This record gives sequence, C-alpha cells and structure tokens, in this order.
Amino acid sequence: MRTFLSETAYVARQELLVLWRYPKMLLAVLVVAVLPSVYAAIYLTSVWDPAARTQALPVAVVNMDEGVTYKEHVFNIGSQVVFKLGQSARFGYLHYEDSEEARLHVRQGKLAFALIIPKDFSSNAIPGAQPGGGKLVIYTSEGNNYQTAAIAKQFANELGHEVNESLNERRWALVLTNAAGSQRSVDELRAGVAHLRQGAQELSNGAQQAATAGKTLSNGSVKVNAGVGQVTDGFKQLGNGLRTLDARRPPNSELNRLKTGAETLAAGHVDLNKGMDELQGGSQKLLDGAMGFKTEADDSLLLPTRVKEGVGQLANGVNQLDDGIRSAADGQKKLADGAARLSAGVGTLTTGVRTMTGAIRQAVTKLPEDNQLDELANGSTQLSHGTNDLSDGLQKLKAGSQALAAGMDLLAQSLPASIDTPEGSPEGLANSVKPMIEVDAVVANSGSGFAPNVIPAALWLGAGVAAFLIHIRVLPRHAKRFSAPAKLLGKIAMPVAVVLLQAGLLGLTVAWGLHVHIHDVLAFALCLLVAGISFLMIVVFLTRALGDAGKVFAMVFLAVQLSASGGVLPVELSGGLYEVLSPWLPMTWVVRAVKASMFGAYNGTWQNSMALVTACGLVALLLACWVGRWRYLHPAQMQPAVGF
Repeated sequence: MRTFLSETAYVARQELLVLWRYPKMLLAVLVVAVLPSVYAAIYLTSVWDPAARTQALPVAVVNMDEGVTYKEHVFNIGSQVVFKLGQSARFGYLHYEDSEEARLHVRQGKLAFALIIPKDFSSNAIPGAQPGGGKLVIYTSEGNNYQTAAIAKQFANELGHEVNESLNERRWALVLTNAAGSQRSVDELRAGVAHLRQGAQELSNGAQQAATAGKTLSNGSVKVNAGVGQVTDGFKQLGNGLRTLDARRPPNSELNRLKTGAETLAAGHVDLNKGMDELQGGSQKLLDGAMGFKTEADDSLLLPTRVKEGVGQLANGVNQLDDGIRSAADGQKKLADGAARLSAGVGTLTTGVRTMTGAIRQAVTKLPEDNQLDELANGSTQLSHGTNDLSDGLQKLKAGSQALAAGMDLLAQSLPASIDTPEGSPEGLANSVKPMIEVDAVVANSGSGFAPNVIPAALWLGAGVAAFLIHIRVLPRHAKRFSAPAKLLGKIAMPVAVVLLQAGLLGLTVAWGLHVHIHDVLAFALCLLVAGISFLMIVVFLTRALGDAGKVFAMVFLAVQLSASGGVLPVELSGGLYEVLSPWLPMTWVVRAVKASMFGAYNGTWQNSMALVTACGLVALLLACWVGRWRYLHPAQMQPAVGF
C-alpha cells in the first residue's frame, strides 16, 4: 500500500523526468529562479542612493537682485545666495537672465525647478521690517514630477533657513563690530566706575571721620557748657572777694583828707617858694653890700689888714649863702612842682579808687575760680581738637566728593550719546526671508502624484495578462495562406478588445473611484487607450520573437521601464544606464502623456508623447507580423491558453 510520501515522490520524479527529456525546460527553470532577483536588482538600483545624484537635476537660478545700501554698507544677498549655491553644488544649477524663460522650461520639463531672486530681495530682506519681507521664489511643477516638487519644497525651506542664518550672522557681525569699536568707551567706562567707587569709598571714610569729629565736638560743647556754669560760679565768688575788698577800702573822708593834705602841701610849697624868692632877693642884696664893702675895704688904707681879711671872708660867706639860697630856691621849685603833681595824683587816685570800687562791685559776680577756669580751658582744648578732626574729615569728604565728581564726569563722557539699534521688528529680523513656492500643474495628494507611474505599469501588466489569454503562435490551418498582417490582426483582436476594456475601466477607477481630478478627460482617455494597445503590441512582438520566454522578458522589461521612466523619482536621480535608456523607453513617454493630461504638466503638451508611443506600437506591430513562426492546428485542436 502506497504511503503519502511515496505518492509525492512519484509525482515529483515524473516532473523531473519531463525536465530531463526537455533540456530547454532546465533553462526556463533557471530563468524563473533568477527572475525575482533580477527584478529586485533593477528596481532597487534605480532608487539606491538618489541623494548622491542630485547634481544631475537641472535647476534654474535667476538672480535679479539689485542690492541695497544699508547703514553705510552695501549688500547684495542675491549674489551671495548664488555664490553659496555654486559652492554647495547640490544641484545642476543653470543661470538664466529671464525668469519667464526659466518658468517656461520648468513647465516643459527641461528643468526640475527654478529659483527666482526678485530685484528687491536685498532691500526687503536686510531691514527685517516684517517677517518674510524678502521673497525667494521657488517655481516647480508637481505634475511634471511629484517627487521633484517635494525636493523643491524641501530645498526652499532649507534655503530660507540658510539665508536667514546668513543674514543673522551678518547682522551680528555688525553688532560685534560696533561693540569692538566701543571697547575703548567700555574701558573708559570701567575706569570711571573705578574712580567712582574709589571716590565713594573715600567719601564714606571722610563722612565717618566727620561723624566721629562731630561726636567729639558735641562732647566738647557739653564740657564747655559745664565750664561756663563753673565760670559763672567763679565770678560769684570773685564778687564776694571784691565786696570784701570794697568793705576794707579807706573811707571817703580819709580820701578827702588825703586829697586836702596834698592840696595844702602844694599850697605851702607855693608860699615857701615865694619866701625863698624873697630870701634870694635879700641874699642878693646882702651879697651886693658885702662885695661893695669888700671893695671899699680893699681900697681903704685906713683899715687894717685883719679887717680886710674879715671883710673878704664875710663877702665869701655871703656869696656862699647866696649860692645856697639859690640852690634851695631851685629845690623848692622842684618840690613845689612835685607837691602840685602829688596833689593832682592824689586827686586822680581818689577818683580812681572810687571808680574801681564800682567796677569791682560789677565784676564781683562774673569771676570764676582758677580750677573752674582750668576746666573751661580743658573743654576749649577738646573743642579745638574736635574741630580739627572735623576739619580733616571735611577735607577728606571734599577730596572724595571731587573724585566722585570726576568719576561721574568720566562716566558721563564714556556713555554713548545714543544706541545704534538695528531697525526692523524682532520677528522680521529673525526671519526676514521667506521662500515662496509657486507650483504649476498642482497635484492634490501623494496618491495622485504616484498615479502617473502606476497607471502605465497597470496598462503594461494588463497587456501582458491579455497576451496570456491566447496562444500567440497558434493559428487555424485555414489561415496559413493569409497575409501576415491579417494573421496577426486577427490573432490579437480579442486581446485588443480586452486591453481597450482594461483602459476604460482603469480610467473610470482613477476618475470616479479614486476621485482624481483630470485636467483633460479626453486626452487622458486617449492616452490610456493608445498606451494599452501599444504595450500589447510590444508584448505580442516579444512573444512572437521569443515564444513564452518573451512574456517573461516583458515582465523584466516592465521593471526596467518603471525604474527609468521617471514616474516616481526623476530619472536623473537614478543615473547611469537608466538615464541613458529613459528617452528610448515607451513607458517614459506614456508617463509624460499621462501627467500632461491628468495635471496639465509639461505645459499641457501630451500629443508629442502619444505620437512617440503610437510609433512604438506600430513598429512592434509591424515587426510582430514577420518575426517568429506560426504553428497551424486543426480548429478542433485549438484550446484556450488558460485552463480551468
């Protein structure tokens, strides 16, 4: 009894024997085994590293910026942007003079997108009066290539950010330049502050000393006050002493007696002076008589010598008497003068004593004692010292005030008269540049943008499946004598009808099922019909030439076309062989025609693309008429290619 494993082994052995009997099947198995790897390699290599090939994308740069003179500096941000773009070499930049020409080339698909720098870009961007004052225009076409438009939008954001950063760097450079130019003023300001601090410190110290001296002065004033009280007491005691002195002074009667005695003495001397004058007169007369007598005696012969000698001695004595009287008279005069002066002095003395007594009585209550006068002196000394300290403190206070004033002057001179502030608003200075995206042939969403690549692939797949419905190399025997075009056209009539039905249903699915807005409905429908039939002709040609292997090759060819048609990514980003093959592949032109009819891309010119696709279909049809061999069977032997 056979087991499950033995039955399975038997069936597998028979299949292997078939491969052994038909060696070509081994090649088919190998091709089938390799096909997924080839398909994956073709598709993945086309999208392997698109970022590394962005230099191949043609991007227009139109710089119309006229620049601006701002704060005595000349700026042309447009030229700087162009220069930095050239340094980065991120895309293949092409310089245009006319912005409308650049826009036209973008719409025609000759350019990926265009960067347009307006003539007033610098004048609006530099002041930063409002956010986004400087406009950078990025012109792109979503319909031409949705992914390229996405790259353009990303480029716009990055460029706007870079330009804003560059402008901010330039503004900060100006700020730092002004700051560097003001460094000297800052140093002077710091020096002024240092002087100010030093003066303030000296002022504080001087004020402290003044306060201390003021306190000392206050204490000294207290002591002076106390000393004054003591002086008052001292003067009271002095009054007591003076009253005692007044009580012991001679009475006025004695003073009057003294005065009267002095006057009497002066009067007696006057009388004595008169007597002396008379005595002097008598002495003179006596002297004259004695001298006369002597002369007569000397002349007389009668008198004896002894008498003459006696007369001579008498004359000499009288002469001496006269001299003595004269001397006494002179002394008397002096004595009289002295007595007169004494009398006047005694009068003055008595008057002074009386006046002094009154003054003593007034000064009695005013004189302090000696120790009290010492206290007053000590208080005055302390007051003097305090005053000196106060003077020193005030001098320091004055010096500190002068230093403070000098520091303040230096500080005032160091401060700028005005602050050079940047113009514009904070938001405008932070983001003065804003890219503007101008989009031609707008695509509603990413699904719509991906549709131009999916639709041709679906048409190709539909054409391949339609070709699988028939045995392309088999004809009834009766058709052996028919013309080659008649044979082929008759053979593909049914697949053509299927393909037309596929195109119609696909169009309805896109327009009504997915609600994709179609720019030109008739053109879109015509593109689907022409593309479907042309693809079918190509598959038929491959099958006629290579048999069933041609159908396999058609699937591989589909992968090549999907990678090189630029439906998803711009073909420039795939690079290499794909960029070379792209213009020669029918799906490339189908993609362009579908984009033109769906979105109005490529300036709405779909006719040329469809003409090329039609030509490819006609060439494939003509070749399929005469390549390959037909196998003729009895009509009864003809069977469907797809079994049920």
